[in-house]
Parts: sequence; structure tokens; C-alpha cells
Amino acid sequence: MTSSLIRARPRRATARIRVRVARAVLGALVGAGWLVLPVMTAEARTPVPVAPVGTVASAAAPQQDGTSAADLVLPLIAGVAALTVAGYGYLRRTRRARTRTTPGTVSAHPPVPAPADSERQARAALRLADDCVRTSREELAFVRELFGEKRTEPFTHALRAAETELSAAFAIWRRYEEGVPEEPGARRQALVGVVGRCAEAGRRLDAEAAALDRLRGLGEEPADGERGVGAALVTAEERFRELAARAVTAQQTLAALRERYAPSAGGPVTGYVEQAKDRLVFATARLNEARQAVDTGDAPRAARQLRSGEGAVVQAGVLVDGVERLAAQLREAARLVPAALTGAEAELAAARRGTGRTSLTTGELHARLAHADGVLAAVREELTAGPYDPLDALRRIVRAAERLDGARSGVLGTAALLVARSSVAGAEEFLAVHRGAVGTEPRARLAEAVRELGAGGLARADAVAREARELAEREVRAHGTPFVGTEGAAAGLAGAVLGGILLAEDPDGGPPAAFGGPETRSRHHL
Repeated sequence: MTSSLIRARPRRATARIRVRVARAVLGALVGAGWLVLPVMTAEARTPVPVAPVGTVASAAAPQQDGTSAADLVLPLIAGVAALTVAGYGYLRRTRRARTRTTPGTVSAHPPVPAPADSERQARAALRLADDCVRTSREELAFVRELFGEKRTEPFTHALRAAETELSAAFAIWRRYEEGVPEEPGARRQALVGVVGRCAEAGRRLDAEAAALDRLRGLGEEPADGERGVGAALVTAEERFRELAARAVTAQQTLAALRERYAPSAGGPVTGYVEQAKDRLVFATARLNEARQAVDTGDAPRAARQLRSGEGAVVQAGVLVDGVERLAAQLREAARLVPAALTGAEAELAAARRGTGRTSLTTGELHARLAHADGVLAAVREELTAGPYDPLDALRRIVRAAERLDGARSGVLGTAALLVARSSVAGAEEFLAVHRGAVGTEPRARLAEAVRELGAGGLARADAVAREARELAEREVRAHGTPFVGTEGAAAGLAGAVLGGILLAEDPDGGPPAAFGGPETRSRHHL
């Protein structure tokens, strides 16, 4: 409809020009007629009434024998006026034609961007908004510990609002990827919606960034006894010492997992302890520099180094927590496997008796029963043969039972929830500490997995979270680590850039990421 309107505009402009030209020509003809008319009537023998005798009659007598001056001047004025109007209209149309970008057209609407350009813009907006939300969440954890829930309530509210906007943006993007909506105009609007939601998420965080700096005393104001870099340093250093001890314990825990379970059981946290130590090395250097800056009164430098150190401490905590989380979930899964086997066998027996709820045909049911029997037999053999992966065993048991379309028993539901939570948590941890190299697709899959987990779609949450983790690992391998081999002051720089602690805008890693949206997340003045 828009294109037809645009095509109609040149036609309407041409019609108006024609009308104006016709009017000018008509005016010229009328003027010429007035000029010719007195000449045509000068020799006519039309009877003229005899004027009354007197002064007036004698004055009018000369006009009856020829043409008066008024009869010639008035038509001449009309003709000149008509020609003047026509000339003005011509000059005006010429100027308009010269000033148009495209002669004969009216560009009332800006050009529509290509779908590929709109998609790239939406991907970039999603990635940036996701980074801002994650960084804000990490810093707010430190702020809340220092100032409590009540004083940090505005920032918590802003973060939750940003998370809601980002979740909606990811949901729109996921539907777009699935081909919904189908109409091209609606798809363009969907991409506009993605970008708009991301912008609103960033705006919510940007609006509170300055207030958070004032609360922390990290702006231009000097720090005092209970606020500022000094108090934050104490908190960061305490958490650093705690994590240094836990990292040693985590290494022992990981070694125990390798002895007790199959190699695949500890696979999701392979390398976590080494990465945690790398973040702690970086945190050591930055917190020491922050302490020195405080002693010399350089508040902006102290704040910058503090934020870098805090970010490294947070990510070290994520990595250590990941090892401890997986160890606890493997222990819980190992306790659940025997009960899950019993529950699955009960489901199979009910399906054979025809008492279970199923929409499968007889042939399909027999095929799936045979497959489930094979899965359960393999799991039982693994239990007796030696080390195995309890979470993977639970996943296979749950999937085999679900294929029967029966109602999940209580133990199978518990097993499915444990498996889904483990997969989502593993993907979340990996993305959080490698987000400097992870693009939009893994983030979108993880957001979908979180939505499915919250809605009770446990099987879908497990599958999508595993897909998100695989995509993220692939992108990290392709990205590499450009700062490997650095020592001294640059120790841990590669991990800091890879983890998004530093924004990689300068050769030294760039400014630290801070609470805020796109406009405020890199506080160059700090």
C-alpha cells in the first residue's frame, strides 16, 4: 500500500502542473482577446443612441468615432498579469525540481533496511544488553553486601526490569528464528521490537548508574570511612581469601569425582579450577593496585582497579561454585538412579497392561517399550560394572519413560528436574565466565532453556541448555585467547578479557565493565 501511494505522488504533481499551465494559457488568451476586441469593433456601424443636448453630450461625442485609451490599457494589464503568473509558476517548479534528491519523486519515508542488516542489529543489541545485565548483576551483589537490601532496592528494581525486557527480547528473537511471524513487514517489526526491548533494558540500568556510584562513593567525591573504595576493598579482599581456600578444596573435589564416576561426569567443569586460579591471580594484581591508589589519594584509579578486581573475584566464585554444584548434583543423582529405575519399570509395566495413558498405536508402543527395556538394562549393567555418570543415567531413564507418553511418576519427575537444572546451571556458568567470546545464539538458547525450566518443560529445558553449552564452547574455541603467555602486571589478562571483566577497548584490556547500560557500563572517568 505504501509503494502505491509513493507511485501516485508523481502523477498528482504532474496533473497539478498541467492545470497551472492551462490556467496560464487561458489567461494569456483572454488578455489577447481584450486587445483584439476594440480593433474588431472600431469600424462597425452599430447605432449609437443620441446623447441629450448639453454639456455631457458634447463631452461624449468624440468617443463615438474611435477607440478610447481605457479600452486598450485594461486588456494590456490583464495580459501582462497572466504572463507574470505563468512565469512565476514555471520558475518555482524549476527550483523544486533542482532541490529534490530524485526529480519527480517525494521521499516521505526513509529507505527500509535490508533484512540482513536488521538481523545483525538485533543480534548486536541482544548481546550488548545481555552483557550489561550480567555485569550489573555481578556488581550489585557486592553493593548489596555492603549496604543491605533496603538501600540497594532501586538498583535491584532496575536490574529486574532490565532482565524482564531482555527476556522478552530473547523470546521475540527465538520466534523470529522459528519463522514467526511469516509476513515480511511483521518480521521487520519483530526485529524492531527486539532492538527496542534491548534499548529499554539498557536505559533502565543507565538511569541508576550514577546513583550507584554515589552510593559507593566511586564518583568524583572522595571516599570516607564507611563508603567508597576503602570499604569495598575490605569486602573484596575477604571474599578473595575465602575463594582462594575454596579453590584448593575444589581441586580436591574434582579429583574425587574423576575417581568415583565416569570421565563424562566431571566433563562440564573440566578446567574450572585452573580458570578460577587465573581469575584470582588477576584479582590479586588489581586489588593491590586499588589499595595503592587509595593510599595515594587517587580515587578514580582506585575505583577502576577495584571494579576489575571485583569482577575477577565474582567469576572465580562462579567457577568454584560450579565444581561444588556438580559434585552435589552427582551425589543426588546417584541416590536417585535406583528409585528412577524402579519408577520407569512401573511405567513400562502399566503401558504393557494398557492401564497407562498413551496415544500411541500398538506398533509404536511395542517399539518404544523395546527401546525402554534396552535403556534400563544398559543402566543396570553400568551400575554393577563400575564407574558411571549418574546424571547421564537419569537423563536416559527419564527420556525412555517419556517416550511412552505416560504420566511421570514422582521419582521420575524429581529426576527430570534435577537433570534440567544441572544442564541449565552448567550452561549459565560457562557463558558467564566466557561471555567475551560468546555470541547471540548460545545466549538465546540459554534464555529459552531458562523459560522452559520455569514453565515446567523439563525435557526441553535440558535439551536446549545442552545445545547452548555446545554452541558456546564452539565459539570460545574459535575465539582463542589473544593474551596467552603474558606475565607480571598482565597476568590473568586473557581470562579477564575472555570473561568480559575488561571491555577490550585498549591494548591493556580496556576499562572494567560496570553496573549500567550501553551508555554507562564503561566509566572512562574512573
